[in-house]
Amino acid sequence: QVHFLESGGGLVQPGGSLRLSCRAARMITSTFNPATMAWYRQAPDKERELVASISGGRSTTYADSVKGRFTISRDNARKSVYLQMNNLEPEDTAVYYCNTAVNPKNWGQGTQVTVSS
Repeated sequence: QVHFLESGGGLVQPGGSLRLSCRAARMITSTFNPATMAWYRQAPDKERELVASISGGRSTTYADSVKGRFTISRDNARKSVYLQMNNLEPEDTAVYYCNTAVNPKNWGQGTQVTVSS
């Protein structure tokens, strides 16, 4: 029973762009809509880190390392969260996950992003 379905990853050259999508498959609308959702990433041999978050009111926060390059958005009708990633750098290589920003659990499989020439 998958809770979060992430997609959109791939191999891209430095400076390229990707758009990640996530559907909160098992969140009901009344729970999803007010929830602050987030994208996380985990690089090899590193701990998972929060990359960006978006509140129910669409306020956003970003990790310093991605500010100005990544944009998080959401579509409540689709119970979906998106991450537009521009000007990608090799340091962005990681598995990307979405989840709630508070008390995240039931992690999905994530989507692999590889930035390499």
